[in-house]
Amino acid sequence: MQFRTFEDLHRTIVKNLHKVPADVDLIIGIPRSGLMAANILAIHLHLPVTDLNRFLEGKTISSGDRLNGIGKHSDTFKHALVVDDSLHTGKAMKRAMSKLQSSLSDTRFTTAAVYMNPSSVAESDIYFEQCPVPRVFEWNIMNHQYLEHACVDIDGVLCADPTPDENDDGENYIRFLENAKPLLRCRKKIGYLVTNRLEKYRSHTENWLLEHGIQYNHLIMQNLPDQETRRKLNNYGRYKAEAYIKFDRTKIFIESSYRQAREIAALSGKMVYCVDKRIMIRPGIISKSKRRTRKIKRKIASKFFHIGSIFS
Repeated sequence: MQFRTFEDLHRTIVKNLHKVPADVDLIIGIPRSGLMAANILAIHLHLPVTDLNRFLEGKTISSGDRLNGIGKHSDTFKHALVVDDSLHTGKAMKRAMSKLQSSLSDTRFTTAAVYMNPSSVAESDIYFEQCPVPRVFEWNIMNHQYLEHACVDIDGVLCADPTPDENDDGENYIRFLENAKPLLRCRKKIGYLVTNRLEKYRSHTENWLLEHGIQYNHLIMQNLPDQETRRKLNNYGRYKAEAYIKFDRTKIFIESSYRQAREIAALSGKMVYCVDKRIMIRPGIISKSKRRTRKIKRKIASKFFHIGSIFS
């Protein structure tokens, strides 16, 4: 599965600024993700920016003092770049262009996509990078269709982690479970919620999930008597990895802890997205990293041995 971060998006756009026609005088973003790409382009090219619907209403977004502040009427622009963050089949771009071409505007339009499915390169005038499917982006990972075939942690992902004071396995912890602050929001149904929370707190967890409209198929919890037993076992990552392996249809695990994410990926042999680091961890990369570290250590040891033999 291909994965791109916000940093990747920015880097790809900047690297391909030369592909934008020199006479473009307006950037139009296709809601919603296309607005990110449109704003980045507009900032680097020092051009005004707007969204599709606002343009159709004859308006642009106020562009600040450097670009004369108040947005100009859309009829004043001669050549607009219509941008989306990605293009899969091209349907969204076609719908956008149908609306623009049926408007009374005399503006000329050029279409662009940052990430293009290789089989659809003919559906846009410009693309910045080919990115085949299956793919997922940092900005849509919590609202992607793959969530129904995903394992997702709760604490640190869907809600804030408990503080040490709250994590007392008693009244403070129950108050935390009942009043935990939401973090990442999602509207898609999650396949498997896999948490190190204890089974005895299932009802509190279910109530919180219901209250915050989080849909899921399965809630997997540690069946242990107390937190002290869980701490002694110290199997946080292994427990989650075993669940990930058991549900073989799952394609991704979304985890907050970097240490646990690496352990889950290594033990399961499958991809893990780490929320804390905002990176996708692939099991093959972990193995390569370990081999690279061992190689560096051997080189350092060899140099020190060589230096020692000279002075001995």
